[in-house]
Amino acid sequence: MTTMGRRLPAISLFQNLTDVQLQYILSNSRERTFRAGTSIMHQEEQGETFYIILEGTVKVSLTLPDGSEVYLAVLATGDTMGEMSLIDASGRSADVTAQETTRVLMLNRKVFDQLLTEGTIFTRNLMRILSRRLRLANVRIQAHCTLDTYGMVAYQILEFADLYGISQGSSTYIPIRLTQSDLATLVGASRERVNQVMVAYRKSSHISVDSRYHITVLNRDALEKRVRQS
Repeated sequence: MTTMGRRLPAISLFQNLTDVQLQYILSNSRERTFRAGTSIMHQEEQGETFYIILEGTVKVSLTLPDGSEVYLAVLATGDTMGEMSLIDASGRSADVTAQETTRVLMLNRKVFDQLLTEGTIFTRNLMRILSRRLRLANVRIQAHCTLDTYGMVAYQILEFADLYGISQGSSTYIPIRLTQSDLATLVGASRERVNQVMVAYRKSSHISVDSRYHITVLNRDALEKRVRQS
């Protein structure tokens, strides 16, 4: 079995699929790599392709009529994108841009529809992914309405740790490029204010940040307490 063939069952969308289904996906998909800053999807364009992130990080955003940008989310390894357009045959709901070199697996509409039609497990996996995404969106809305900047930054870091974190003893490493500008846009605060928060969290040894803007959570309890205090 190829390296990709061994990796497919570990992707949430493809978990518990049969060997026949996995082989069908392998035979009817292709990989593509996007350089940092490259647009992967454009808002309102017709969607005919579904993507699974194999490696890297992407930014999901909206462009408003006045030209300003609203940062919606960061997606990383294992996440899916583009499924909404294939489900409802509408245009793309957002722009997606590679934050760093990003490798994806691409499936076209025909393959996607075939998996939905014949694969009950695939459909259930997709429903779970979309349900989790909706739940996260609801929690984020609540957080934005109730937390101050210290609380929002702590909340966002903890969310990324839960979604993508790699346990390293008592700490959790987040293998996603997250600049202060990225965090500022996500939490709805100025870059200067987020910088103050991040400096405070680093000085208190709640987190560390390496040269690639990857955050390590050193004291999860302290960040959780800060969320509760907001």
